[in-house]
Amino acid sequence: MNVMKRSKSKEIDCPVAYGEYSLPQQKQRQVSAAIGRDVVPISKMFDILSDPVRLHILLALAVQELCVCVLVEITDYKYSAISYHLKLLKEREFIDSRREGTFLLYRLPGRGKAALDMIANFLKIIIEI
Repeated sequence: MNVMKRSKSKEIDCPVAYGEYSLPQQKQRQVSAAIGRDVVPISKMFDILSDPVRLHILLALAVQELCVCVLVEITDYKYSAISYHLKLLKEREFIDSRREGTFLLYRLPGRGKAALDMIANFLKIIIEI
């Protein structure tokens, strides 16, 4: 991100049609710190959660541990597509798996549950607005 640098000793003043807008130094530092934060991990998290197939997988796993074959049967997606989405979710630790005999069962760990809770809370706020 290309952020213009300003003198740290001067407040930012923005002339407007009906007066002046001034940003105090403390607020300027706080805004600069907010803009300077590394938000790439957050962006990647939202990128993973933005796909409807992955959200459906998370919602299904919130009900029960499932193998790929059940997800394929329920969604009508190809095995390779479901496997791809499971891989992405697993890499970001939204899901994990355990072996039971010849089956690999996928489940929702704490991070996956927290993501669904975050989404549910967000939707609740949006509905209230």
